Amino acid sequence: MGAILNQLSDEQRKEMERQYAVYTHGTSEVIPGDELKNKIAKSLLENKPLKVKLGLDPTAPDVHIGHTVVLNKLRQFQENGHIIQLIIGNFTGKIGDPTGKSVARVQLTDEEVERNAKTYLDQFGKVLDENKVELHYNAKWLSELKFEDVIHLAGKITVARLLERDDFDKRINANKPVSLHEFFYPLMQGYDSIHLESDIEIGGNDQYFNVLMGRHLQEQFGKEKQVVLTMPLLEGLDGVEKMSKSKGNYIGITEKPSEIYGKVMSIPDQLIVTYTELITDLSLSEKHSIRDELASGKAHPRALKMHLAKTIVRQFHGQEKAQEAEESFQKVFQQNKLPTDIDEVHWEGEQYITVPYLVTSLGMLGSTSETRRMIKNGGIKINQVKVTDIHLEIKVEDGLVIQVGKRKFKKLKLK
Repeated sequence: MGAILNQLSDEQRKEMERQYAVYTHGTSEVIPGDELKNKIAKSLLENKPLKVKLGLDPTAPDVHIGHTVVLNKLRQFQENGHIIQLIIGNFTGKIGDPTGKSVARVQLTDEEVERNAKTYLDQFGKVLDENKVELHYNAKWLSELKFEDVIHLAGKITVARLLERDDFDKRINANKPVSLHEFFYPLMQGYDSIHLESDIEIGGNDQYFNVLMGRHLQEQFGKEKQVVLTMPLLEGLDGVEKMSKSKGNYIGITEKPSEIYGKVMSIPDQLIVTYTELITDLSLSEKHSIRDELASGKAHPRALKMHLAKTIVRQFHGQEKAQEAEESFQKVFQQNKLPTDIDEVHWEGEQYITVPYLVTSLGMLGSTSETRRMIKNGGIKINQVKVTDIHLEIKVEDGLVIQVGKRKFKKLKLK
């Protein structure tokens, strides 16, 4: 390594250190860090971009900002001229990644994989420059392997090594079945790195075993080993659980600007730095400044959170929508006024109805009992007037505005 670094000019060495600081910031692990410096140095000396890989199995096409943690890291490489290798696992996706699963995944059809892949790409374009991405479908090379090739590949890893995976170990100890085809998932993902000769692979830290497989197999096949960057899993709005749509603690990247802004404003203060560092496109110096201002008390958490909310909306919807979302938030939460972008619903139900049934009919809450609890907690307003009676019956009129909590609004329109 030292020999390559010694060939760098002072300017190149400074650029190598700058890139290294950007790429390693916010990561869980860099395996190994000295090889990453070596690869950056070699790229500068040869004026040759690095090939940075992210493998995606299109099994859950609704992208939330938790998914953008790895995408933002890819964007940083992309901004420095490196090649992004996005691999759609239209072959591995038929098996499904067993990571974190207590049972084998249902295998997807070609049509399901293709549909999910398109949804992914449409959303990823909000983070990455799609014109500067190499898009690969791994069925192109994996489907061409002969059975003897698969046997040869399987001979490069021991069963003991595969059983190191916590998910397999837990299922075996719980007397739950582990199908043989599941063992081939990490092998196939690793083979992608061999075929594409990837220099770097990025993945969430739940993908630790899978992304290291590429490095292991590259060495077994006599190729230069990739460096692995693992990224932390983003906590959801509750600040406790991993962000997940099923847990309801997520921010979808295609949600309305005002909804994204409001959700960001609801996060616990301790997540301000985490969200800023992992999902924004702010410079490294800006991120350090925000961390320092929060720690020293120079800036109020609310002000930093507003800056974060505006930044995230700007990334997904543009500067104009970000400004509008901020103004809407200030209007609703600071001036107690109604937002300007309330969803309108054509009402065809009863003219007289109790508030709990109205709220649940509109799908704003899941049940009348939940609505009654919300009323008792002062969380429901009709035309900006707080409802206090859980049995209140109202007359439905054109333009009636129902508010549930701080961010849910509906305006009724009568035919």
